[in-house]
Amino acid sequence: MKTRREWLARAAAITGYALLPMPLSATPADMRRTMRQAFGDSPIAAGRVALTLPALAENGNSVRLSVAVDSPMTDEDHVEFVQLFAEANPLPDIARFELGPLSGRAEIETRIRLSAEQSIVAVAGMNDGSLWSGSASIVVTIAACLEGLI
Repeated sequence: MKTRREWLARAAAITGYALLPMPLSATPADMRRTMRQAFGDSPIAAGRVALTLPALAENGNSVRLSVAVDSPMTDEDHVEFVQLFAEANPLPDIARFELGPLSGRAEIETRIRLSAEQSIVAVAGMNDGSLWSGSASIVVTIAACLEGLI
């Protein structure tokens, strides 16, 4: 069993580590690095992906977002996934949706939490291995994604 002094020293170290400043938001470079980790060096072409969100959100706690991918959703040509990235959230990789030919339509509608003015990128992975993207920008007046980081 540890002595009381050792236990107090460990507790102080853990508390000190928890109080270290942490970045409250990612940067565009962080988002690009996260996308590279997810897709490697595979080229991502612009197009086929329509990302819709408001230009201004008063509250970043619940922002409506929709993604539509131009795909017939047949066995021969369909979307396998759609992944969302936010350049200024604490974690840039915010969601991934798995699809297939039985999905019927390559459309997703959801709500996400956002902090700050930023661009959102949606990347669609097709069954032929190609990657397509679309993006949109938003201004958030009351940021979300900050609790637990301050």
